[in-house]
Amino acid sequence: MSRKTTGAVAALGAAMLLGGVTAQAAHAETETLGGLPVPTTHLQNTDAQQAVGGTTSALGYAVAPVKELRLDPWAGSGADVLNNGVAVVPDNGVAPVGTAPLTAPLSGGGGAKDLPLAGPLLGVLPG
Repeated sequence: MSRKTTGAVAALGAAMLLGGVTAQAAHAETETLGGLPVPTTHLQNTDAQQAVGGTTSALGYAVAPVKELRLDPWAGSGADVLNNGVAVVPDNGVAPVGTAPLTAPLSGGGGAKDLPLAGPLLGVLPG
């Protein structure tokens, strides 16, 4: 089949389909059901407060497991690489700076909500 023939067949099929739909619609409008008025279809008004309320309550159930998810699978075991910390002690009397405060929530078996910077940000999410 050439492109011209394929296009003609597609146009003929669309015309037959639309002709059948309009014929059914015309028949449905003239037909009455035992003297009752012809039913019409209308969409109901959308209540935005219920839609937003349903979305936020469902979001809480979806986000809560992600916030509680244990990020370090080896937490509390001898193979936990985050349990090892590195600290630098400056000579001028300044307090030591190390990685232990950042990795301690994860090596203790915590989730994303226990991280120092991300935890307060995740507290804004529902759940």
